[in-house]
Amino acid sequence: MRAVVFQTFGGPASIDVVAEPAIPSGGALIKVMATGVCRSDWHAWSGHDPGITLPHVPGHEFAGVVAAVGDEVLAWEVGDRVTVPFACGCGTCGSCAVGATNLCEREYQPGFSGWGSFAEHVAVPWADTNLVRLPDELDFVAAAGLGCRFVTAYWGLVDKAELRPGEWLAIHGAGGVGLSALLIGVALGARVAVVDVDESKLDRASDLGAHVVVDASAEDAVNAIRSVTGGGAQVSVDALGATETVHNSIRCLARRGRHIQIGLVIGEGRLLPIPMTRVISMELELHGTHGMPAHAYRNVFDLIGGSQIPLDRLVGNVIGLEEAPAALAAMATFSGVGTTVIDLTR
Repeated sequence: MRAVVFQTFGGPASIDVVAEPAIPSGGALIKVMATGVCRSDWHAWSGHDPGITLPHVPGHEFAGVVAAVGDEVLAWEVGDRVTVPFACGCGTCGSCAVGATNLCEREYQPGFSGWGSFAEHVAVPWADTNLVRLPDELDFVAAAGLGCRFVTAYWGLVDKAELRPGEWLAIHGAGGVGLSALLIGVALGARVAVVDVDESKLDRASDLGAHVVVDASAEDAVNAIRSVTGGGAQVSVDALGATETVHNSIRCLARRGRHIQIGLVIGEGRLLPIPMTRVISMELELHGTHGMPAHAYRNVFDLIGGSQIPLDRLVGNVIGLEEAPAALAAMATFSGVGTTVIDLTR
């Protein structure tokens, strides 16, 4: 099969012909129809994940068709249209037993724990626990655009923050995660303020329904949000992972506000200081969110269908597999508007 392979961290990736992955006994082989290009893939390529073994095939946001199943698989057949959470659960550990398959003690992440979806086929373990059936009306490019970004934003806003109609939601960063959070917030009836330094991204946020956009290169983001919201947002999302955006997200909250950390914090930022006095004095809540369990996808599909969320407008660029190496490297520039999706049917 053809796949995007890199031999060194940060080095050139190429399109190579490699062997198809083996099918785990309880797993499935998926023919990849479309796969998103996510900043997490860039982190993997850059060497920020110590668990990756070289050579490596990245990719974790994919949609496709079941090509084969292992002997122990009961619920799936060849030809089923599926997607998969980026954090796959074993189905039997303590976390999985209570439904938190995204926090599995034996977690498997395609594109990190093993070879990923920048390829014609990808293997998924524990298929009966992790495969998600796609609605017939949802095409593969849109489904791949959901990726980890949309569902992680959904899980953070709905399960963790319990965002309510009429509340103010602040979003720091208008990339794929930020725009996903914007669409979800609007669908849930929240008032949404989006912060970025890129005019084109702020324009897209306005087009997608943001009530307020803040150019952080021209004004203080925290003061702007606290002003427009009358004292602070009830919920705030850091969708970038920079020290400044983490702090701004916490500092822009109203009393008893809820901060959601989605953007990956790397390097020295992993141990960044938190304004804990503010957290204590204002009774703030800080939440991490790590993907979403497979069983919760039906709620996402219900929201998409009921609210007519324009998923196609989340996708900024659709490319072929040959263009994937350049798109992966370009993630370092933060220049793309919306998500980039590789269409393997091209």
